[in-house]
Amino acid sequence: MFAFLFSFDQIQLIRMLASFLTAFVIVLACGNRFIAFLHARQGLGQPIRENGPQSHLLTKKGTPTMGGLLILGAVIVSSLLWCSLNNIFVWLCLAVIVIYGAAGFADDYVKVKKQTPDAMTAKMKLFLQFATALIVVWLITVNTPENMRFNLNFPYLNYAFGLWWFYLPFAMIVIAGASNAVNLSDGLDGLAAGLCLSAYAAFAVIAFAVSFPEISAFSAPAIPGSGEVAVVCTAAVGACLGFLWFNSSPAKVFMGDTGSLALGALLGTVAVITKHEILLAVIGFVFVIEALSVMIQVFWYKRTKTRVFLMAPIHHHFEQLGWKETTVVARFRIIALVAALLGLSSLLF
Repeated sequence: MFAFLFSFDQIQLIRMLASFLTAFVIVLACGNRFIAFLHARQGLGQPIRENGPQSHLLTKKGTPTMGGLLILGAVIVSSLLWCSLNNIFVWLCLAVIVIYGAAGFADDYVKVKKQTPDAMTAKMKLFLQFATALIVVWLITVNTPENMRFNLNFPYLNYAFGLWWFYLPFAMIVIAGASNAVNLSDGLDGLAAGLCLSAYAAFAVIAFAVSFPEISAFSAPAIPGSGEVAVVCTAAVGACLGFLWFNSSPAKVFMGDTGSLALGALLGTVAVITKHEILLAVIGFVFVIEALSVMIQVFWYKRTKTRVFLMAPIHHHFEQLGWKETTVVARFRIIALVAALLGLSSLLF
């Protein structure tokens, strides 16, 4: 089963490591100057929601946003340096970063300019997300081997189910849903970046593993070219790790929608490319719970005018219970790490 371990491309592993280090160093080297630049341009920083935890109005006021530009820039530069640029999947990943990042930047810009926590409407965001996802999913599908284009793979069972053309809207939901889930998780210092770090590390291993036909008979289909996606993932790991240097409590900068929308969409895109869409729900378990908590809260409040959680997303619920912000973040990261390891264990079945 592990014969591929003795035949892997050592050059690819070196490029993955180089991609990680390049993105990490870029963020660390540019972080302080970039934060100073944001401070000078944003003045009052990111507006804080008045209906959120009251402590945030004091502890987070004046903190600049759009720090996601630093993450995305590092990922793009590192990917261009270390990925094979004749790989369509690499360019699709970079396109997702740029388009979703631009949408998030526009939203952050209006928030800072008008000092309002609400800028782009939900309908406008969803339209941009799904329109982009449609094009990306179509291009991924036509560049996937024909015998598995519309298959949905079930981890741990070594079973694939053909969705036919229904796969396209499903994959679109995966990308747009992941984008919004990460966005909802970006509410505490170091939370979203830390969760993304473990998720991308897991998918780097998966993308690398499924690039080998030797393992396709065991747990996952072999996806030609997916190894280059692993290089993009390690760049994301390095960028998120470097960003935590500045984003850990007390945060000097927030990633904002600029970073969270793009990082979530990229994660969904990687899951679609590697044909591990369902496994994304396992590895991104915390993201799923964050998104579900909001949907449950909204649905139940509209029906009963009462709340299931003290506050949504669920990380705020635990804050309202009296947990310190750093405690919530640390425990959510532990859960995310366990979820990532559980997801990787699917490669053993």
